[in-house]
Amino acid sequence: MTSGTTHWWQRDTTPGLVLLAATIVSFILLNSAAGEFFHHLIEEQIAGLSIGIGEGAHPLNLHVIINDALMVIFFLYVGLELKRETVEGPFQNPREAALPMAGAVGGMIAPALIYVALTAHEPSYLRGWAIPAATDIAFAIGVLSLLGPRVPAGLRLFLLALAIIDDLGAILVIALFYSTHLVGWALGGAAVTFGIMLLMNRAGVKALPLYWLFGLALWGFMLISGVHATIAGVLTAMTVPMRDKTDGSPLIAAEHALKPWVQFAIMPIFALVNAGVILHGAGLSALLHPIALGVGLGLVFGKPVGIMLAAYLACMMLKQRPPGTFGQMLGISILAGIGFTMSLFIGTLAFGSGDLATPVRFGVLGGSFVSALLGLIVLGWSCRKLAPRVASDLSREEELAEQRGVFEDIDPPKR
Repeated sequence: MTSGTTHWWQRDTTPGLVLLAATIVSFILLNSAAGEFFHHLIEEQIAGLSIGIGEGAHPLNLHVIINDALMVIFFLYVGLELKRETVEGPFQNPREAALPMAGAVGGMIAPALIYVALTAHEPSYLRGWAIPAATDIAFAIGVLSLLGPRVPAGLRLFLLALAIIDDLGAILVIALFYSTHLVGWALGGAAVTFGIMLLMNRAGVKALPLYWLFGLALWGFMLISGVHATIAGVLTAMTVPMRDKTDGSPLIAAEHALKPWVQFAIMPIFALVNAGVILHGAGLSALLHPIALGVGLGLVFGKPVGIMLAAYLACMMLKQRPPGTFGQMLGISILAGIGFTMSLFIGTLAFGSGDLATPVRFGVLGGSFVSALLGLIVLGWSCRKLAPRVASDLSREEELAEQRGVFEDIDPPKR
C-alpha cells in the first residue's frame, strides 16, 4: 500500500455503504415479483437435511447456513479484535478501558429497560429485550467517517472501544439467554476441544490452520449442543496466539485476512437475507407494534441516555475527562444507537422469521436510521469549529504495521 493512498475499499465509509446497499436490495427483492421466489430460496429445506439432534434439530436451509455458519466467521473476527484490544490495545489498562466499558454497560441496560417497559404486557415479547442493546461497529464507524477528519481521534476511538465491548456483551447475552435444548455430550466435546486449543496456545503452536481445524470441530459440537454455534467463533479467537518468536502476530494476520471477507461478503449477505421487510400488508400496526416501538425507542433514546449517564458517572469516579465536549459525547452516544447487524441477528434468535420478524426489522431499521441521522446532525454541529486532523491514529498505526509485515508476514524471516 502506497503511503497516503486510500483505495475505495479501504475507506471507513465503504463497509457501511455496502451494508446499506444490501439492505436496499433485500427490500427490493422481497417487494418485487421475485419476492416469493427469494423467500422460498432462503427458507426451503435443502435435500431434506436437518441440523442438530432430537428436539434441537431444525431444517437446513440457506437462512440457517448464513446465520449459524457464516456468522461464526463474523464472531471469529470480532473475537480476534477483542483479544487484540485486551492483550495489546487500550483494554490492557483497566483505567483506559473503564470509560468505554461503563458506557457500553449503560448503553445495554437502558435500551433493554425501555424495551421491557413497552412490551411487559405481553410476556412472549420479552424474549427480545436484548435486541436494542447492540451496536453495529461497521455501520457506526462508517457513518462517523462521513463527517471527515474534523471528529477528534479520541471520540472515534471511544466509539470503537464502546462498540467492541458492546459486542462482547451481546456475545455473552447470546450464550446465556438464547441457547436452548442443551445436549450434555456435545457440550463436553466442545469443552475438550476448547481445552486442546488452549493447550496448543500454551505449547507455542503458531500454525493458524491447526486452530481453524479444531475451531471447525468446536463449531460442530456447539451446533449440536444447543449453545448458539456463533460462540465457537469467539472461543476460537481466544486461543489464537498473539505473538510468535519473531514478534510477528498470527492473531493480527488472521484479523487482517478476515476483515475484507467479513465487511464485503458476510455482513452484506446477512443483511440481504435478514434486513428486508415485506411492505405489503405491513401498515401502521406494524410500525406501532410494541416490539417495533421497544426496539426503535431503545436504540434512539435508550442508547444515548444509558451511555451518557454511565460514562459521565465513570468520569466522576475516576476523575477523568471525557474524550469530548458534552455535545460531542452526545453525538457519539446517539451514533451508538445504530444496531443494524447485531440487533437483527439477536432478533432472529429471539423470534425467528415468523410474524414477529416484521416489527423487529421495522424497529431495528427505523431506530438505526434515526440514530444515524440525528447523530450526524448533533456531532457535526458540535465539531463544526474544530480543525481537521491530518490522519487518524488508527490509520497510521495500521499502515505502519502493514509496512513492518506484522499483518501478513507471520513466518520467520529468512536468514
